[in-house]
Amino acid sequence: MAEFTLVVGNKNYSSWSLRAWLMLKQAEVDFDEELIPLYTPGSRNELMRLSPSGRVPVLRHGDLTIWETIAIGEYLAELSPLAGLWPKAKEARAVARAVSAEMHAGFAALRGHFPMNMRSAFPNRPPTPEAQTDINRIEAIWRDCRKRFGGEGDFLLGSLSIADAMYAPVVSRFRTYKIDLDAEAQRYADAIWALPAFQEWLTAAGNEPMIIEEAEF
Repeated sequence: MAEFTLVVGNKNYSSWSLRAWLMLKQAEVDFDEELIPLYTPGSRNELMRLSPSGRVPVLRHGDLTIWETIAIGEYLAELSPLAGLWPKAKEARAVARAVSAEMHAGFAALRGHFPMNMRSAFPNRPPTPEAQTDINRIEAIWRDCRKRFGGEGDFLLGSLSIADAMYAPVVSRFRTYKIDLDAEAQRYADAIWALPAFQEWLTAAGNEPMIIEEAEF
């Protein structure tokens, strides 16, 4: 039995679960995984038993329960400072935290119009004007981070960080709905897609039998 347990939702649909899972993979800690199928009879009661928020992801470490994604990342960064979950340079670290918080709190139009569905493709669902505004802002974030801090690395702040985990589900959404990106944003999206941990999650998502009709078009 591993020291950590991560409670996740359906891998095909749960964007927040993916974020925390990638953070744990980057921290290189051994963890057990507990999957709670979402939107099924009894799932809400099971989640309330595991988390005061009734949401996923949830990280358990001994007697400690952490039920919020960025808090999970911060906790892992403190436990594994050599894993590079936040950039070393203070300016890059500040920007990484800012763009992570922006993803956490924003982009409601994108989330609502383009729910995550990793194993499917819906090229005929164009963005609403509000969703396009969100897409434009995300591309601007990616361009700015790459220009200012990307250096020779492939990721937003050069090396892989919590910020990349926060934007990884957006990469999946852009591919599912065939969103055209500028060249710099597409290079970044391809780097995230090629991550072994991302591909591991994607394979598991494709093998899931569960279907959430609201995310199928």
